[in-house]
Amino acid sequence: MNEVARVQDRPSPGERHVVEELMASVSPETRVLCDEPLARRTTLRVGGPADVYVEPASEADLAAVLRFCTARAVPFFILGRGSNLLVRDGGFRGVVICLAHPVFAQIQVRGECLDCGAGARLKQVAAEARRQGLGGLEFLDGIPGSVGGALRMNAGAMGSSTFDVVRTVRAMDMRGVVHEWSAAEMEAGYRCCPRLKDHVALGAVFAGRPTPRAEIERRLNEWNLKRWQSQPASASAGCIFKNPASIPAGRLIEELGLKGARVGGAVVSVEHGNFIVNEGNARARDVLELIALIKYYAKAQRGIELETEVVIVGED
Repeated sequence: MNEVARVQDRPSPGERHVVEELMASVSPETRVLCDEPLARRTTLRVGGPADVYVEPASEADLAAVLRFCTARAVPFFILGRGSNLLVRDGGFRGVVICLAHPVFAQIQVRGECLDCGAGARLKQVAAEARRQGLGGLEFLDGIPGSVGGALRMNAGAMGSSTFDVVRTVRAMDMRGVVHEWSAAEMEAGYRCCPRLKDHVALGAVFAGRPTPRAEIERRLNEWNLKRWQSQPASASAGCIFKNPASIPAGRLIEELGLKGARVGGAVVSVEHGNFIVNEGNARARDVLELIALIKYYAKAQRGIELETEVVIVGED
């Protein structure tokens, strides 16, 4: 697979040297691609290519990639399912690591807990909990991301956050050493988890509670209906801004009269003010200009400094 990727993608001489070194450090099962478009790997569908894209086939290969990038000071970031992410139009100069291999997506039931790999989809976690009659994890169903991304951002919905239901976390440091911590030791806060700024999440144990299937189904249906009625169906990155202490960001943007505001193909959703949607031809720069516009009016008219929740990477 690596040899095919090398021939098809035709990296530049400088990239080829890096790619060949990287491929020599991992197993043949690890996927390595050059100049890989990232727009199709994000839910917002914008952004340029990554110099190198890697899907490790094992924890050992992931450790090798992390050590490679650290030793050579090669920039890298971990890509989940591409939600809550905005890649600039110039792409990413470095290595993008994605835990998309099935080895990272396993879900194992252990009594009232689910041991989930970082690559597992949150929707799959919620579905398995439902099959096992375990409640408390229903809010994960509507978050369009992976376990790793949810841990990194302490993602939340319907009044609950990821670390409300996490018991332990496994993570790898930049030397390839694996650590395990309790949820309390992770020191997670609102839309952040400091420990995962310099560690890569490998998985987590989620704690459910025995719950009648009918009650689980009722909550899933109720919350899904609420999402369908209040959130846009068009391509988006999810919520763009963190909620200020004084008012939800979506309500603030609505009160500012900015629903429907447009820059190029990027539009503030009319369903929910905290979503920017791609009508099909948006560029990252359109989204960034719209973000700047919203932040300007929030500060000028209400004195509120909006902080982006979406992660912005790459170059213009």
